[in-house]
Amino acid sequence: MGKNIDDYIDKGLKGTPEIKPGERKEYLSQLRERVILALTNGQVMQAKVYMPLGDLMKKYPASRLYLDGDINYAHLSKYTKMANQHNVPFTIVDDKSSSTNIGLVLANPHAVDKDEIFVENGEFKKHLR
Repeated sequence: MGKNIDDYIDKGLKGTPEIKPGERKEYLSQLRERVILALTNGQVMQAKVYMPLGDLMKKYPASRLYLDGDINYAHLSKYTKMANQHNVPFTIVDDKSSSTNIGLVLANPHAVDKDEIFVENGEFKKHLR
């Protein structure tokens, strides 16, 4: 019974323990197993939009778009517009306690376990519009 009380006190003082905190910091608060697509900061800051993202939003209508709040909103706005067009909610993640080189994550509420979530730059550039 002593362990239960200690756990209760710890939870009250520190909050609920977070599952895989390093992974959540890397993928803008999401678990890797839920990520459908991730773009780097540099890819998000390109002048043009990565068009296959819209197709993924259609394929996964329950998904949510997460954007890195450290990136200037001028770069993010083209993706927020795309999310609005596909009725996909979005969140701008502004976590000052950590940094990541990932600028955009499209995630599902449940695991999708995709092997390849990143887009190589050559493939990325073919699909800009």
